[in-house]
Amino acid sequence: MGAPARRDFLLAGAATALGLVLPARAFAQVATAVTPPVKTTNGPVVGLVYDGIQTFKGLRYGAAPIGPMRFAAPKKPEAWTVPADGSHYGNASMQLRSGGSAVAYPGDVGLALEQVYSTPDDVQRQNEDCLFLNVWTPALDNKARPVMVWFHGGGFNYGSGSWPAYDGHNLAARHDVVVVTVNHRLNAFGYLYLGDLGGDPDSGNAGQLDLIASLEWVRDNIATFGGNPSNVTIFGQSGGGAKVSTLQAMPAAKGLFHRAIIESGPGLRGAPKDAATGTTKAVMAKLGVSDVKALASVPSQVLVDAASGLQAPGGMGILRFAPVVDGINLPSHPFDPVAPAQSADIPVMIGCTKDEQTLYNVGFPWWGKIDEAGAIALLKQNPLIASRTDALWALAKKSFPSDNPSYLYTDITSKTFAFTGSVTLAERKAAQRAAPVFMYIWDYGAAAAGGILRAPHTMEIGFAFDNIDKGPILYGNAPALKPLATKASDAWVAFARSGDPNTKGLPHWPAYDATTRATMIFDEKSRIENDPYAEFRKLLSA
Repeated sequence: MGAPARRDFLLAGAATALGLVLPARAFAQVATAVTPPVKTTNGPVVGLVYDGIQTFKGLRYGAAPIGPMRFAAPKKPEAWTVPADGSHYGNASMQLRSGGSAVAYPGDVGLALEQVYSTPDDVQRQNEDCLFLNVWTPALDNKARPVMVWFHGGGFNYGSGSWPAYDGHNLAARHDVVVVTVNHRLNAFGYLYLGDLGGDPDSGNAGQLDLIASLEWVRDNIATFGGNPSNVTIFGQSGGGAKVSTLQAMPAAKGLFHRAIIESGPGLRGAPKDAATGTTKAVMAKLGVSDVKALASVPSQVLVDAASGLQAPGGMGILRFAPVVDGINLPSHPFDPVAPAQSADIPVMIGCTKDEQTLYNVGFPWWGKIDEAGAIALLKQNPLIASRTDALWALAKKSFPSDNPSYLYTDITSKTFAFTGSVTLAERKAAQRAAPVFMYIWDYGAAAAGGILRAPHTMEIGFAFDNIDKGPILYGNAPALKPLATKASDAWVAFARSGDPNTKGLPHWPAYDATTRATMIFDEKSRIENDPYAEFRKLLSA
């Protein structure tokens, strides 16, 4: 039995044990036709038709960034004349395990997450030659539909645009939009800064420049796929959200998109050049090389291994790569101390989930066992909140009196990072008074393993993509699922169409401002709250 078939068999068995009925679309669709050849600026391509949706996978938008191009800005590929096969996903970038990909989950949680976030498949598909994108469109016509370009999560370290949760079929079919997902260089291949060591000055932002190249491809080609190059929304979650934040501050990206959605990844700051240079020196020391030119010939897996496990400065744990404030491609921090002027006219939607950190914490050995003293000691290891830990703990106990120490720890860390960062970005965007910003919190929880995750990091993705049918083990089968997925995806698409997420089925969603702080709470019965978690916000405002 092949690996994909075996995985489906195992998932079906797990679902049966949980009493779930798997919808047919949870498994592979069957193509009914081949698309006609479509001309692109690089050459013709053909895809497959699934239930009427023209689907193109693995379209090359950049030349292979290998050899002397390893750390350089992307280049266009050599043109071709024979139609390229767009029936299979292209290579994922080289993967550096971190975050959720490095956690050993208990019970059925791992299987539930793998059904929609297929990181093991990315490991099988990883390659330096990774500049590919995917397109789903209702028709190859001139209708000029809104275009939604998705940048994947996984920090800047792992992931791809090929995960089942990101499949654009349902958005295209049910909402009449064109969906694009993108693979690009990650970790050391996309963000190892060599500029101050005599290497390529673009190196610290090569991964971001890949994203810009993908948006240039969209600008030049998407009309042929039925999309409107003058109505492009970039959206992403976690690291993908930070990619969206960062692009708003990159001069080369100006004019390539018109709206931005940032999910659980506010990305206020980039990496300073001196810190990024220190990271490069640490990687070189592990490799035993002293010349940055020698990095171009290091085997790809050896380079990934050298980039893993590095300690971040200031006692902040394992280092994660990030775009570099190099003064050229990224002149300043994206949203610190203010929102970028170049994107003042871009409407923004931003939010996070209620229980962000359960995605990671339930996989740690201490989960469910730690006592109050242990949880407080763990919080105090983080220098950003060490001095406020006691006050935060008291506030969490008051706000969530039925939570045990494991959940109280997660309540605090969820508010400390994704929530506070999202609020800060929304404040700074609203202060520009040039385009609206809309804030949300996702409260609806996952069904897997008795609801242990609550509403974890990544929870909103399947709903925003209208893809809950692709993750029944994670999402369950409650009656509220489909109506909420319809309302959420309607809101995401409404924002993509007009810059305003208001749509039928949801309460009126006002723009965010620092006075009322109106926030949409997505749940079985969605609602607007003004200044949710206000006490946490005030305590963490520094």
